[in-house]
Amino acid sequence: MKKLWMLAPILLAVASAAVGEEPPRAPVNATFQHLKSLVGEWQGKTPDGKSVKVSYTLVSDGSALMERLSPVEEGEMISMYAPDGDGVMMTHYCSMHNQPRMRSGAAGADGALHFQFVDATNLATPNDAHMDHVTITTPGPDKLVQEWAFKSGGQVQSEKFSYSRAK
Repeated sequence: MKKLWMLAPILLAVASAAVGEEPPRAPVNATFQHLKSLVGEWQGKTPDGKSVKVSYTLVSDGSALMERLSPVEEGEMISMYAPDGDGVMMTHYCSMHNQPRMRSGAAGADGALHFQFVDATNLATPNDAHMDHVTITTPGPDKLVQEWAFKSGGQVQSEKFSYSRAK
């Protein structure tokens, strides 16, 4: 039997078009709208001066944001961001071969997004090494700062990356 749930969006669009209506969409999420402003290419440095690049692309009809993080001398990592209530859920596909999921509530007054660990796939125990939280700030229209926190055996280390929009 075919998976009919896969056809639901198509059937809904066809039915809505037949009566001249737009298919229903999720409500606007201000936090996700803020993240959309990151679309494009960014260049930066690690705290020890190594080059790092990050790019943001809207995917899935604008309902998700894909981040490609490319630190020099490390493998590329992907993070996906999607609206979740008034916040945003992130899944980080780490070069450590696990996939932590983190959630941020609504952006603070300063516009900072604080993603906190929810759970992870391919992680045997919560004490195994993984990315635990990340803070994203935009101190200016062409400036971006990410502070990633890595947890291993109960110890947390963080590293800050500062970027400028590539022109």
